[in-house]
Amino acid sequence: MAVLSALAVLVGGASACTTDGGGGGGGDGNPRDFAELRHWGAAEWDRWAQRHGFRNPVVPGLWSAEKMDQAPPQQPAPAPETPATDAPAPTGPASPPPAPPASASPSATAPAAPPPVAAQPVPRPYTSYPASGKVFMTAPNGGTGQCSATVVADPAHPGRSNLVWTAAHCVHEGKGGDWYRNLVFVPAYNSSGAASDHRRATLAEVAPLGQWWADKVITSPLWTTEGTKGGDAANQYDFAVVRVRGPEGETRSLEEVIGTAVPVWFDAPREQLAIQAWGYPAVAPFDGQELERCDSGRPGSRSFDASRPPMLVIGCTMTAGASGGGWFADGPDGRQRLVSNTSIGSQAHTALHGPYLEETARQALAYISRT
Repeated sequence: MAVLSALAVLVGGASACTTDGGGGGGGDGNPRDFAELRHWGAAEWDRWAQRHGFRNPVVPGLWSAEKMDQAPPQQPAPAPETPATDAPAPTGPASPPPAPPASASPSATAPAAPPPVAAQPVPRPYTSYPASGKVFMTAPNGGTGQCSATVVADPAHPGRSNLVWTAAHCVHEGKGGDWYRNLVFVPAYNSSGAASDHRRATLAEVAPLGQWWADKVITSPLWTTEGTKGGDAANQYDFAVVRVRGPEGETRSLEEVIGTAVPVWFDAPREQLAIQAWGYPAVAPFDGQELERCDSGRPGSRSFDASRPPMLVIGCTMTAGASGGGWFADGPDGRQRLVSNTSIGSQAHTALHGPYLEETARQALAYISRT
């Protein structure tokens, strides 16, 4: 299963590696290692963000319905197949997996895949589930891409969130790279099905709740300094939070417009989770126009670097394009919460891997919330 999701857009961002002085573990503000990052506070996050700035000016008319339809999913290589640990029993029928891509994959230190669970189409209209949507972007050197994403609650602005959760590889190229550009979020993309089967549709039909341009982005410095297209330890921190602005003339927040935002559950107890993964897979047998879900149950775990929190692993047949899509579970109060996002898949398209969200992710959300 290829790593799901397309690269995200962040316009005119500064280089991921600057050299102005002070902060973090060195002059570029980056942490020296994972252990240092775990102890970062507000000052360190602010220092890093100032040195790795993101700019995304609105370009009116850039994302037409046709251009969004044609944006391909871009992703790193899939994780290698290995036996599963703590694998849950399948909660849905498994479909025969597509043939694996001919690509080399790195080795990992721990097992990967629970039994597969077939992705199921989410009933329309998607405006009934408007927290889920798609992000579109252009790469610094050209080309477009797409990912999936989720509107999440803003701790500092309850009821008025403009925050969207996705994967780090949807907003930044990773090691030696830069931010993606022209990043825009479309909640409830293709809600009515007007663009299904790649039919010609109007912008209002595919973006019924508008296009929301990225204004600010935060992700893990471990992704920007280590991330590759190979599926490795950097994916254990493959998450990002995007702050968006409304369409011209819109004074309400994203949450006020769509009517919902999902709280993020950090340090969620793995053994108590029954996960649902949502996204817009775009590689056959999917076409990127349909919102799909996998009711995958209790996750397994996998680690590329044992010093970092193991990733969550679920059985799911979604393909590339679903990257960044939300993983949800019911919290102690019975309310649905976001516990991870799709990062990478498996070669046989039977499993998905997502980062475990702990203190580093909490700090990232807190930083973009208060700024």
